[in-house]
Amino acid sequence: MGMPFTELAVRNVLSGFQDPETGRSTVQLEQIHKLQLGDKKLSVTLGLTTWAAPLWEAMREELGALLKSRFPDVAIDVTVEEHHRPAEPSGNLGLTAKTVLTVGAGKGGVGKSSIASYLACGLARSGAKVGLMDADVYGPSVPHLFGIQDTPRLQGGKIQPIEMAGVKILSMGLLIPPDQAVVWRGPMLHKALQQFVSDTAWGDLDYLVVDMPPGTGDVALSLAQFLVVTGAIIVCTPQDVALLDATKAVSMFRNLKINVLGMVENMSFFLCPTCSSRHEIFGCGGVKRRAAEMGVPLLGEVPLDTQLRILGDEGRVFASFDHAPTRSYLEAIPQTLVKNLVAARRSKPVMPTLPLL
Repeated sequence: MGMPFTELAVRNVLSGFQDPETGRSTVQLEQIHKLQLGDKKLSVTLGLTTWAAPLWEAMREELGALLKSRFPDVAIDVTVEEHHRPAEPSGNLGLTAKTVLTVGAGKGGVGKSSIASYLACGLARSGAKVGLMDADVYGPSVPHLFGIQDTPRLQGGKIQPIEMAGVKILSMGLLIPPDQAVVWRGPMLHKALQQFVSDTAWGDLDYLVVDMPPGTGDVALSLAQFLVVTGAIIVCTPQDVALLDATKAVSMFRNLKINVLGMVENMSFFLCPTCSSRHEIFGCGGVKRRAAEMGVPLLGEVPLDTQLRILGDEGRVFASFDHAPTRSYLEAIPQTLVKNLVAARRSKPVMPTLPLL
C-alpha cells in the first residue's frame, strides 16, 4: 500500500533524493523546479547540472522508480532540465573546472591519446562542458586526432582554445610547426604547463581532461604542484609487458596523492568487420585482473577496430561514436567514470545544507 498522495508526501520522498554532483538533497538545493499533482498523476521536473549529464537518463529513471515505489497507483512523469552551478577555482592558477582528470599510461603505444579523446568527446556529447589539454608536449597527437590545423588566437591576453565537437582543445602541437621537435628541460616544461592552465580562456568547465605523456616523468609532478587533480585514469593493453608498466603508473599517481579512478583496456580484442566475431589477439582480461589486484576499477574496454583507426587517421576521432559496432564500448567509459564519482560522493558524509536567508 502506497503513501498518501499529497504534495507534502511527495516532497518528503524527494527530500531523500540526492543531487549526483554534490550528494545533497535536491529539495534543499532547490533542484525540484516543477511539481504538479493531478488525479492520480504526478509530474516532476528535476534540475541537474551539466557535470552529471552522462547520468541524466539514469537519474531520471532512478527518481521515477523511487516515486513509483511510494505511489504505486500514480502515473509518474519525470523530466530533467539543466540546473546551473558554477565551478570553483581548481588550484592556484585561476582554472575553474569542477573535475580535473589526467589520462596516463606506463608506456607509449597503448592508445592513451585516443582514449583521452574518446573520454572528452563522450562527456561533451552527453552535455557536459569539457576541455582537453594535451600535456604530451614531446609527442602531441590530439590535433591530428581532431583534424585541427588552426593556431589558437590570443585575445585579451588569453589563449583561445580551439573548439571541436563541443570540446575546448589546447595542445603544444597547435603552437609549433608539425615537423618541429620540442627539446625542453624540466623547468621549461613546467612553465609551459602553467601557461596552458593560467593563460588559456577555458571558461567554466565541468571536466578538464589532461592527456599526459607516457611513463612517469616530470609532467605529473608539475601538474600536482599547481592543479587540484580529481584523479587519474590509466590506459593499458592486455599483454603482460604493458601491464608491468601500467602498475608503475598507478604507483606514481598514488605516490603523488592522486586518486586512481580506473583503468581502460585498449586494443582489448579485434572486432572482425566481416563477421563481427571477437579475436583476443593480445590475451584476455589482463587489465581487469591487474586492476582488481590493485583495487582499481575497470572503466571499460575498447576493441581493435578498423574504422576507429581510420577515423583517428583522418582527424575525425569525434565521429567514432557514430560507428555502431563500437559505440557502446566508447559510451561506457564516461558513464562508468561519472557513475563511480557519484558513488564516491554519496558514500561520504555530507554537511547539512544551510537554509537560504
